[in-house]
Order: sequence, then structure tokens, then C-alpha cells
Amino acid sequence: MEDLRYPVGRFSRPDSLTPAARRDAIDLVAQCPANLRAVVTGLDEAQLETSYRPDGWSVRQLVHHVPDSHANAYIRFKLALTEDTPTIKTYDEAAWAKLPDSQTTPVETSLVMLEVIHDRWIRLLQAMSATDFERTLNHPENGIMSLDQMLAMYAWHSRHHVAHIRNLRQRNGW
Repeated sequence: MEDLRYPVGRFSRPDSLTPAARRDAIDLVAQCPANLRAVVTGLDEAQLETSYRPDGWSVRQLVHHVPDSHANAYIRFKLALTEDTPTIKTYDEAAWAKLPDSQTTPVETSLVMLEVIHDRWIRLLQAMSATDFERTLNHPENGIMSLDQMLAMYAWHSRHHVAHIRNLRQRNGW
């Protein structure tokens, strides 16, 4: 079950990122929309309703979750860049995944949403200085985090859910 839940491993929060690691993390975030689109291409409605693991979300819910999460990330970066260690708002991801829009909206809607959010977010990330990545926010569940740490977390997140779907497709021969 651990491998099904964490197919790329659990997130390990670094103290900071080197310039090379930061570029790699930005690249991983930038690739997320295309990778997510590629991994769901060709899936039919029944496959989109399949859970990636027992008691896990459906593929459709995963696809809708990623732009929900990354929209929050984009806003969190902007808050940290414009305020002194803002306390961010968390949200109940599982409850969001049960809302009607996550149950019935075509995945194409969220794929386009993710592309548009990432267009803005990547422009912001690429324009940030090393000092900008040292800025912090207060995450109520994770404590004080630098934007380097947030970037590392979302680079991991960008791979995490794509791997859920890729592994499901492999297991089911899709």
C-alpha cells in the first residue's frame, strides 16, 4: 500500500536548494501540465472513475486535485513574496475531492486550468532571485517554510500524482 500511496516516495523537505536543484525543481513543476495530460490521454469514462489504489481517489479526482493544489501554491508564493511570513490558509483536500465539480467536470477543464496556472506560476518562479526563494510563509500544518522548500514540495507533488495514474495504467494494462 505504501508504494501505491507514495509511488515516488514520501516528500523529504530540504533545508534549501542549490541553484541547480532550484532550476531542476522549476523544470519539474513546468512539465507537470504536459505530463498530467499525457498520462490521462486516451482514458475512457470508466477508467477516469477508477481509483488509483484501494480507498483512494479516482483518476478524475486526481486530475482535478492538481490544479486545485497548484492554484493554492501559486497564491502562496505571491503572498510570501509580498508579505512578511504570512500564515497561509490550508484546505481539506479530501473534502474538495468530494465536491460536485471534482466528481463530474470533464478532465479537460482541469488540464487547461493547470496549463494556465502554470504559465503564470512558472513566469513568476523564473523571475525570482535566490533571495526571493529564502522568503518564508507559515504553513499551519508544516510550520515555517521557505519558498525553496515550497518549490521542492510542489516539484515532488508534480511527479506524485502523475505517477499514481501512470502506475494504475501499467497495473491495469491500459
